[in-house]
Amino acid sequence: MKIPLILAVDDHPPNLALLMHLLTLHGYAVVTASDATEALVAIGRERPQLILMDLQMPGIDGFELTRLLKANARTPDIPIIAVTSSARAADHERALAAGCDDHVAKPIDTRTLPQK
Repeated sequence: MKIPLILAVDDHPPNLALLMHLLTLHGYAVVTASDATEALVAIGRERPQLILMDLQMPGIDGFELTRLLKANARTPDIPIIAVTSSARAADHERALAAGCDDHVAKPIDTRTLPQK
């Protein structure tokens, strides 16, 4: 049985390290990307079963990257969970409007994220 692959996209290295540690501890394979370009390269190499997407990144942010992935014929069905420090309802709605399937607030709750 193949281990599920998760792509974690975040421009803050400590956040990527936390996600990688937490998810590998729970039996997932994890690939990381620090920006949209790295994320697209990673997706081109191996299709993830889930993407954890930081929304506030320089350059192409998580909102735009999500829209690009959902519009791409190869990737529209990959679930994307927005990971953001903003807990405002408007940002949650904006993430869903961009194509995210769910929303997780930072700081990350290490007890509940692996079950999402």
